[in-house]
Amino acid sequence: MRWDRPAGGREPAAAALLGWLSDPQAPRVCLVSGSEGCGKSALLAWLVHHGSRPGGLAERTVHAVVPPSPDESALATVWSIADQLGVVARAPWELVPVLAADGRRTVIVLPDVRGEAVAELVLALAGVPGIRLVVESRTGSLAHHLVSGSGCAELDLDLQQWRDERRFAQWQASHSSRHVVAGPSKPGAVVDLRDPVAVCRADASTVTAAYERARRGEYGGLREAWLRAGQSLCRDGEPASRALILLAALGDGADPRLASALVEAAAGSAWCWEWSRVSGDLVPPWPGPVSALAVGEGPLEGAVLVTGPSGSVRVVRVGDGGARGRIVVGGFQPKSVSVMADGTVLVLDEGGRVHADGSWVARPAGSGIARLLDEGPTGRDVLLAALREHTGTAIACAAGPDLGIVVFGDAAGGVRAFGDWEGAAVLHRGGVNAVAALGMPVSGEGVVPLVYSGGADGTVRAWSPGHAPMAVPLAERDSVVVSVDAAMTPSGPVLVVAWGDGSVEWIEVDSGARQPFRPGPPVRAVALAPDGRLVVGMDEYLVCLTPRSPAQRASGGVQKGP
Repeated sequence: MRWDRPAGGREPAAAALLGWLSDPQAPRVCLVSGSEGCGKSALLAWLVHHGSRPGGLAERTVHAVVPPSPDESALATVWSIADQLGVVARAPWELVPVLAADGRRTVIVLPDVRGEAVAELVLALAGVPGIRLVVESRTGSLAHHLVSGSGCAELDLDLQQWRDERRFAQWQASHSSRHVVAGPSKPGAVVDLRDPVAVCRADASTVTAAYERARRGEYGGLREAWLRAGQSLCRDGEPASRALILLAALGDGADPRLASALVEAAAGSAWCWEWSRVSGDLVPPWPGPVSALAVGEGPLEGAVLVTGPSGSVRVVRVGDGGARGRIVVGGFQPKSVSVMADGTVLVLDEGGRVHADGSWVARPAGSGIARLLDEGPTGRDVLLAALREHTGTAIACAAGPDLGIVVFGDAAGGVRAFGDWEGAAVLHRGGVNAVAALGMPVSGEGVVPLVYSGGADGTVRAWSPGHAPMAVPLAERDSVVVSVDAAMTPSGPVLVVAWGDGSVEWIEVDSGARQPFRPGPPVRAVALAPDGRLVVGMDEYLVCLTPRSPAQRASGGVQKGP
């Protein structure tokens, strides 16, 4: 049914709402108040319908609507807003700066706000330039008291000025059936918060609100896993996918029965869980917050390198997540990391300068005297010297016929290749956030280098040194690229992309088939091993997955574990 006019003769209130949206000097919050049953929800429904029509005026566009829930939850409200706006936020403290950094005009509608926590979120968001909030709250509620005293604009629908009596009479006549006033929201169904299978099948807002009220450790670690991954859990209602997401976020201090139940419940999901390392894990230890990842080569084969704010590089076994060693790179925060074919670890610092660590590289044969007599620099020395003359925003390596290839991305959208293949190309509008390199076997040509780059412009592009870049992006969306990696896997060449909206995409290059994964928190980096293991790094945990084929999903394939 198309509503050209608001129901119940509320044309004056609707006109006031539209005028408030169009007035750049108006307060950032419009509070729609009144007694129970006065038409607040109907007015907001009309506004959402009006502001969602294609071709409407830009200032009247509604960008996010929080679904009403009987169990009000500040976190569920944050996650709903973030998800609809294409950003990731774990809590109000993260949502506010994320939206402030975006800067675009954004209209958010919040129906039936009752409690203090969501009202305080409204007041925090009201301080962000460009944000407009339409808030429904019953007169006399705690939320109404807090918001109405903040200098907002208020539409009190109990006042006669906000109803056209003639239109109201016409509306009543055209709706001859008895009008039933909706009663107060009823609490959601009771959920056993200790049962992971029940939690995966329950209403996400109900579970989130209950876990918000609970104490830390009260549900054997299930509460903590839910709150870590909540934005994804509230988005994905499929029980098997929820079980996988919870399993990925479950720490080793949790009740071991939870992992067993979640493994079974996740058997029909699109991914097979291999292992997780979560903040607080002791055996094996959590490697720390992630800023960049890289798959090991040469003597580091079978490992994934993890960099973070600690200023060191942790070496973790990709097979089970266990600790294998550590590389101290100096007094800087690593920005990007990659590994050359001989095991040389290349790390970019905050200024984009490259630092090389050869502690894992095999020593050449021969006596120390013989090596001293060989005065000439090696090919590796020459390559490293050339790299030190440049700065970049991202770095990647791949094997080649000799030294291999090293790729830099830069802040101007350019990509430059060094080593066995050389060249440069501008691939992006804006900075390059991530690069990956892959030696692609081609019949009759040996190995052809492929470079993949992800930019702040929301595109992933491909280029081979010595050739023109592909004209069409391999992937594109309204979100920045955070990280990319590529490998020759058992299913062929695969590209993985981490986006700023919290999603990860597995892309099979030959077929174009895609498989998404969304863990919940912001994704900082991804790494792809040749055996098909995908490692996803975040601030609080690291998870390893492998994609499940449709046949495995249909048969309920067995999850793996460390």
